[in-house]
Amino acid sequence: MSSGGTITALEDQARDPERVSVYLDGEFAFGLSRVLAARYNLYVGRSLSVDEVAALRAADEVERAVQAGLRLLAVRPRSERETRDRLKRKGFGEPAIEAAIERLRGWRYLDDAEFARLWVEHRQVTGPRGRRLLEFELRSKGIDPETVLETVEAADLDEEAAARAVASKHLSRLAGLDPVTRRRRLTGALQRRGFDWDVIRRVLDTLDRGEDLGEGEG
Repeated sequence: MSSGGTITALEDQARDPERVSVYLDGEFAFGLSRVLAARYNLYVGRSLSVDEVAALRAADEVERAVQAGLRLLAVRPRSERETRDRLKRKGFGEPAIEAAIERLRGWRYLDDAEFARLWVEHRQVTGPRGRRLLEFELRSKGIDPETVLETVEAADLDEEAAARAVASKHLSRLAGLDPVTRRRRLTGALQRRGFDWDVIRRVLDTLDRGEDLGEGEG
């Protein structure tokens, strides 16, 4: 950590115009965002104690963590745990991560309930799956159990229609197989998508009766 000293220069950073390099007693000490430099009223000739330097460096780490979090969330929605894990992998310390998470949450950029709702909605459109797998996926994203249950309940899933859609896609690949093998592989495919046995059985019964899987959907 940099020691204290007198600010002898504040220079723009070539790689990032939004940051400045702070020199103490003629030597580079640390980088800082322009916003923080203005907020803390830094100027050439001002003396900084060791504690003030430490506070500036800590505040800058929080700012950088917040910006990194915003860039992550601009790509796609993420849960709090996902965001926290990604910031940790980027090398930010726990105090900076927690402060950044709190700020992002306050700005409503992080909202696990909304993330869970969007996740279920997206999954049902791009890759239908059963309630069991949806709940597992949300828990693996760090969503708390109560929010997981509330989100899946609110989605009012039509699991049988979803299972029929999955089965219909698999049938073309299983067309040349004998009925027993086809049934076994179709069952496995539906189980991997998180459908429970009651739903799977109804889909298989539909096939056994020779009915179109598309019938009864909607």
